[in-house]
Amino acid sequence: MANAIDPPPPPPPPPTQRDLALEQWLRDEGDKTLRLHYDLGPESTVVDIGGYEGQWASDIYAMYRCRIFVFEPVTAYAAAATRRFVHNDAIRVFPYGLAASTADSEITVNGDASSLFNHGQTREIIKLRDAVQCLRGDLELNEIDLMKLNIEGAEYDLLDRVLDEKYHLAIRNIQVQFHDFVEDAQQRRSDLRRRLSETHELTYEYYFVWENWRRRD
Repeated sequence: MANAIDPPPPPPPPPTQRDLALEQWLRDEGDKTLRLHYDLGPESTVVDIGGYEGQWASDIYAMYRCRIFVFEPVTAYAAAATRRFVHNDAIRVFPYGLAASTADSEITVNGDASSLFNHGQTREIIKLRDAVQCLRGDLELNEIDLMKLNIEGAEYDLLDRVLDEKYHLAIRNIQVQFHDFVEDAQQRRSDLRRRLSETHELTYEYYFVWENWRRRD
């Protein structure tokens, strides 16, 4: 009788493939293990694209004492990272983002989910630099041991640019979080993975969570 008067709510939708991957990632404690465990040392070069306030860079430095370049375009987060590493000459923070081309753009500011592709109330004009021109040209980084990409949807265009210029050949490890809210995300991810597989091998993969590609040396 109670159900007839007040029917129970419908069952929740089944978990998506990404939901399951995220659950497995959390069980495996990937943020504490896979994202940090690399063959690095004091002579290594790490590039952190989408550095936020610098926690990942701090963890990597604590483990390996390597040279790190952090790129963060949101003013408040870049300032926080700069303060964090002000006495550490091995870590340089750049107050702009890396992208497929140099431009000014508008970003929705939302913590570590700040994105060029989502729309929200808090927005900011940021500076973006051509990733290849900046890294290979200006900074003369001809060998990168680890590049981390967490840029909330802009990873597709940036990786296309890096691959088109064959700059990926200079990068031993590419740690990337692909995002599924970008148009044609699944196809674009598949295309990039196919291109990367020609020179790099997949060392771990959690669907639209995190994955790492290691160069075949």
